[in-house]
Amino acid sequence: MLRRALQPSMCRCLSTRGLSARRGGSTLDWGGKVSEIKKKIRSALPGGSWDAPYDTSHLPPEHADVVIVGGGVIGLSVAYWLKRLEGRRGAIQVLVVERDHTYSQASTVLSVGGIRQQFSLPENIQLSLFSAGFLRNINDYLAVVDDPPVDLQFNPSGYLLLASEKGAAVMESNVKVQRQEGAKVCLMSPEQLRNKFPWINTEGVALASYGMEDEGWFDPWSLLQGLRRKVQSMGVLFCQGEVTRFVSSSNRMEDASGEEVTLKRIHEVHVKMDHSLEYQPVECAIVINAAGAWSGQIAELAGIGKGPPGTLQGTRLPVEPRKRYVYIWHCPQGPGLETPLVADTSGAYFRREGLGNNYLGSRSPTEEEEPDPGNLEVDHDFFQEKVWPPLAQRVPAFETLKVRSAWAGYYDYNTFDQNGVVGPHPLVLNMYFATGFSGHGLQQAPAVGRAVAELVLKGSFQTINLSPFSFSRFYLGEKVQEANIY
Repeated sequence: MLRRALQPSMCRCLSTRGLSARRGGSTLDWGGKVSEIKKKIRSALPGGSWDAPYDTSHLPPEHADVVIVGGGVIGLSVAYWLKRLEGRRGAIQVLVVERDHTYSQASTVLSVGGIRQQFSLPENIQLSLFSAGFLRNINDYLAVVDDPPVDLQFNPSGYLLLASEKGAAVMESNVKVQRQEGAKVCLMSPEQLRNKFPWINTEGVALASYGMEDEGWFDPWSLLQGLRRKVQSMGVLFCQGEVTRFVSSSNRMEDASGEEVTLKRIHEVHVKMDHSLEYQPVECAIVINAAGAWSGQIAELAGIGKGPPGTLQGTRLPVEPRKRYVYIWHCPQGPGLETPLVADTSGAYFRREGLGNNYLGSRSPTEEEEPDPGNLEVDHDFFQEKVWPPLAQRVPAFETLKVRSAWAGYYDYNTFDQNGVVGPHPLVLNMYFATGFSGHGLQQAPAVGRAVAELVLKGSFQTINLSPFSFSRFYLGEKVQEANIY
């Protein structure tokens, strides 16, 4: 049966010894070839030293074992763990391709930087627990000799989730799962909530859950730069450009049920250089799709989703950009330094931003309210009409707040079940996904990077079993629904 064929298999295990971008088993001595060509040119020209007629230093290499499409925090984490777990130093050549070297539109740096374990799925809880340990000991992982230590500016103030009478039973069930997985979370009654946080109006609140350890927020830019600096020191190569094409081979075969399927393997990635018409083909063995909000487009380039409807070949990667606003406001009489990140029963949330009674927050729009993702313009009316009223009702001091600034960023939104997609495609055999986290990718990046590296190098998940997040669930119609998405 096709369903059985879609289960994770050990056959894709690629040891660092066998991981090679070259086809046909031959390895060309490119350095030697170039040296020979230079000598021939020198002998043909009268006098003078030879200068290269064209500078190619800005181009990516012609070969890489692993090409990672997307240089945000997820892609960098995959690169880090591939190098950390490689059998011997220099065994794997990793290339990261990022089209926006300023990260001006990157989901990573435009997020609010939160980390929590208060999820409904065990896998998400485990991912965030692992990542919390990584962040807590960041310089054990990302320290670079002679460089200053990474300072994430972590604020361990916790998350405070509020539930109405309707959502209280679900919250209680979620907290039970969180505790089973090792998260330190407590339940609070409205009276306990008022005693601990007297600035909260508990009207309409039946229950609250509060993260007591390893929850809060940190500076996303510091994590991004720390990872980038570290992987460069480990030998990872970077290229500013855009992936525009995959060159692949294909084989047709029948599965156990007699259905014909086409298996593909990518051999070459075409990278278009920034502000140029030129491109560089890069031969590779593995492609990691960590392109975030644009990972659906990268999947289409590989032919994913372009088959007959209702077939595995015709099943697309359901990840698209969704625009989310973040507003910063000032409120002199607002909650104090002990304020956690508060998620209201309405879906609105806020947290403190630095000192001086500044706060940031927002809420996710409904399907009917989804804004145009074609730009990053901010809708200030959305704050006035949808965000401010529930927040002012919950925190009366916010009645007098003044908005100071705002920005918009993208979620890599999984429209199927709002959960990550981790692992290989069942038909494009050497494309692996690390995308679709729908707003919680930043906080889970360290764990996801390790999981993908384990799959590539060992053939299976070693630390956290993320097989429920495989691509195959889209074809099988098996949702892995996460209840706590903000």
